[in-house]
Order: sequence, then C-alpha cells, then structure tokens
Amino acid sequence: MSTRSTTDTVAPIYKSAAGAEAIAERYREVLREWPVPAEQLRIPTRAGETFVLASGPVDAPPLVLLHGSGANSSMWRGDVAAWAREFRVYSVDLVGEPGASAPTRPALGSPDVALWLDDVLAGLGISDMSMVGISLGGWTALDYALRRPGRITRLALLCPGGIGRQRFGWIAKTVVAKLFGRHDVRSSAALVTGLTGPELEPVLDDVTLTFTHFNPRTERLPGFTDAQLRSLTMPVLAIVGADDVMFDSATTARRVRSEVPNATVEVLPGVGHAVLGQTDRILGFLHADAPPA
Repeated sequence: MSTRSTTDTVAPIYKSAAGAEAIAERYREVLREWPVPAEQLRIPTRAGETFVLASGPVDAPPLVLLHGSGANSSMWRGDVAAWAREFRVYSVDLVGEPGASAPTRPALGSPDVALWLDDVLAGLGISDMSMVGISLGGWTALDYALRRPGRITRLALLCPGGIGRQRFGWIAKTVVAKLFGRHDVRSSAALVTGLTGPELEPVLDDVTLTFTHFNPRTERLPGFTDAQLRSLTMPVLAIVGADDVMFDSATTARRVRSEVPNATVEVLPGVGHAVLGQTDRILGFLHADAPPA
C-alpha cells in the first residue's frame, strides 16, 4: 500500500520539535493511566500510519470514535470504561492532529478522508460499526456515512461541523485581546471550548498545552446539503451546546431535526463547543436492541 495519496499534504503541524515532544509526553502519561486495558495498534494507510486504541471484548460489536481538531484519543478517557463494557471500542487518532498518527492532512471535501478511513477500518477488520464523532470528528463521520452508505449503523455526533454555519467571530475577540495585552493561550482556549469552572481546569490544562505548541487546521469545513442530510438512513443522535462559539448550534439542531429522517437532537443550555459528560446518553442511544430515543 502506498503510504500517501497524491492530495495529502505534510503540514508543519507543530510550532517546534520541543513542543511536539511536550504534547507527546502528556499523551503518553494519559495512555499509561488509561482506565481500561487497551491494545495500541498502528495501522498502515495511504495517509500514513494511524494510531488506534482498542478496548473492550474482542467479540463485542465495534464502536469507532473520532475526536476533534487539536485533540487525540485522550478526550475519550472519561467515556471509554462505560462503552468498553458493551462494545469493542476503537479510538482513532486522526491524521494531521496532535496524537500518535501521521502528520498528513487529507484534503477536506475530497474523497481522501474517506479513503484514509477505509484503510483504517480494513486494517481493523471492520465492515460495519457504530460511530461517535465530535467537531472535526463529527464532520469526518458524516462525510464517511454519506460516501459509504450502509457501513455506519448508528451515528452519534457531538457539536459536529459541516451543518451549522462555522463561526470566526471568536478569532476577532482574541485578536483584540492580544492588541490590548490581554491575550494568552489559556483564555483563548477557554473562550473557544467553553471550558469554565474548577472541575474542568485539568481539561483546560491539556487544551492549553496543545494549542501552545500545535498549528490546527484553519480552513472552513465543507458544508453538507439538505439532500445529503436527507439521505442518511441510520439512527442519528446530535448533541450540541447552545453557547458554541465555533458552530451555529441552533442551525445545526434545526437542520438535523428537519432533514435527517431518523434523528434525535439535544441542545445543552450553558454549554459551549466542548460537549462533555454525555457518556450514558450516548451509551443508551448505541444499544443495538433499543429504538432511537
């Protein structure tokens, strides 16, 4: 297999080698403390090697997790213990993000992202699965569901991209703060994610570390049409934060409700872009023998 498609690009995804190592060391710490036994798999793909954490019974139904931009599989550490009791959970580090996968970035909106995921799933021996995606991972999951009909049996989306308008006003706020000497990475991370409160300080610590040293994707996520959303046939759960500064969550909720045939939508008041603490809600939705909520 070729390790890279012609449309992939190798981006300078880290600001320095030292910063890359700081992020990698923090990730290694998280993996050492992973709450359940896990296999660390490295899958060869056309976009480069992809790191996957596999937890749960090997004969259980497969569940694939796709994290968001500027993140890695560590974001699922609060969910995996519950989900791995009933599923074989595969947490995939997206390529081009600050995890343990290759630094390549397949072109969004092209077939390349789905082709990369084809290779990952083939390497895992998975033909059909439930899937959970958040933010960029939610966009990736939707893109795959549309390009590979029938493969995703249940789809849970947290603050997904590509449905509601992508907002950039928060960038202006951080620029103004920088001009007046009030800018720091931590305050920007808190603004973008909505992570506030003492109980979320450790999560904000990790986000701050990442964005101190990491260069995220900056392009606008391609949008999905009404016709595309209407073509989704699997049960879909969409959970969005009412105070999301990155995506227009009201439009996301409205379009999913009106266009996706078999959808459940929840809008969480007082919640920003970081939609956390939905472990049990998603688990209930994922039960294969349960009707959609």
